[in-house]
Amino acid sequence: MTLEPLVSGEPFDVLVIGAGFGGLGAALTLAESGARVCLCETLRYPGGCASTFQRGGFRFDAGATLLSGLEPAQPFGRWLSRHAKHTSIDWIDPLVELRAPGLVLPVARNRAALIAELCSLPGAPVSGIRSFFEQQQRVASVLWGLFDDPTLLPPFDLSMLARHAARLLDYAAIAPLLGRTLIDVLASHGVADFGPLRLYVDALCQITVQCSAAQAEASFALAAMDYYYRGTGHVRGGVGVLAEALLDGCAQLGADVRLSTRVTGLARRGAEWRATTRRGEVRARAVVANLLPQVLATLAADTATQGELARLSERGDPLMDAWGAAMLYAVARPPASVGPRGQHLQLIGDPALPLAEGNHVFVSASGEDETDRAPPGLRTLTMSTHVPLPRLREAGSDAGGYIASVQARMRETLAAHAPEWSRGLDRVLTASPRTFARFVGRTAGAVGGLPRRAGLRNYASMGPVEALERVWLVGDSVFPGQSALATAVGGMRTAAAVARALGTSIVSPR
Repeated sequence: MTLEPLVSGEPFDVLVIGAGFGGLGAALTLAESGARVCLCETLRYPGGCASTFQRGGFRFDAGATLLSGLEPAQPFGRWLSRHAKHTSIDWIDPLVELRAPGLVLPVARNRAALIAELCSLPGAPVSGIRSFFEQQQRVASVLWGLFDDPTLLPPFDLSMLARHAARLLDYAAIAPLLGRTLIDVLASHGVADFGPLRLYVDALCQITVQCSAAQAEASFALAAMDYYYRGTGHVRGGVGVLAEALLDGCAQLGADVRLSTRVTGLARRGAEWRATTRRGEVRARAVVANLLPQVLATLAADTATQGELARLSERGDPLMDAWGAAMLYAVARPPASVGPRGQHLQLIGDPALPLAEGNHVFVSASGEDETDRAPPGLRTLTMSTHVPLPRLREAGSDAGGYIASVQARMRETLAAHAPEWSRGLDRVLTASPRTFARFVGRTAGAVGGLPRRAGLRNYASMGPVEALERVWLVGDSVFPGQSALATAVGGMRTAAAVARALGTSIVSPR
């Protein structure tokens, strides 16, 4: 059987490999600028690790469904207003409810309400809590100002350096934090030993910077603490609805969108890159790969390219310093106490133990009116916990037993702290790092990005990553990484670098 080539004649300006949020951010930004884009995705739907899939007539989010950047002036909000005005966002309140032994902490949409809630708890060091959050807001406002305007981040030109010079007084708030942990900052305000605040911070750090407050680089962690207050909401229909809206936007702008099209090889031919797929060859002047470095390295189709990528694949081994995820996807009868909107819970079994391996479970439940996900009277639940990949590797032939024990602990934590949901479970599907490796192509099942542990190395590579000449990486392995919004912003920044390399202009992301 002869397969028709994807394209004949002139090459595309850019081939984007992978329709995760990093690839979508790059492809949509490039398409909006007028570039000729081809987007190839292995799965038959977009989103990657942050997608929505269907099983047995129910639709489940692959991961957490609470997203930021959805306000009109923010990246996702701008894209939705341009390309998918029909997409509905539920601005739920509280955003999340943190539950642990002796603690139920609603995280309200209003930051002041959260601070007041913490200050009202028994034994609360009120002045220390307030001064800590004042510093947190100062630091976060500076860093989010950078993230919201990707042109302020590397690479720099003279005009950008001039804009930074005007911000030197603001940056003075960050300089003393470089290389310090978040727990150092808490201690400086006398609140490191206040259990409820420490637990809140640890739980938030675990799902954002991927490590505890005792390990986290202070400036990144303080910025991540603003996650709930940066246009955060529940996408009605699931996170996949947002991914599909961005994909539709690419297609509306003329991008050649190819789902169920795996790229299996990549080789340089003169001034072009040529990608092999089962449907034929794609030719492009540049490539953006929404892949882990290790996966990109496997695509090298010639000796020269293999050599160039060898050093890249050795960097950031996901088995050494990253997390996988153990998952439970459930159908449940909603408890009478739950309202019609979607609900998000962070459940902690034992605060004295690490927030992983079923001791910490993030639960996202669909809303009553999301009938495309479950019929009336039922909801879908996505439940996840962190799994240390070195521990999984150590389990060897008993890896399946280890994951089963983690999932059993997840059920115990759910029963202890969300019994209203636990009692209503109707059916449960399971997934593991192996699932993410198989379906999403994640090496060893690594998800979430590398932990932002304290150290100056965090600042060494803040610009777009050009792995090969005119081949860029995007995704959670590239700064800022670690969330759907962060990977999309990284894709936007990379699109600007691609445009510069191709000698074309890019529409400002602002």
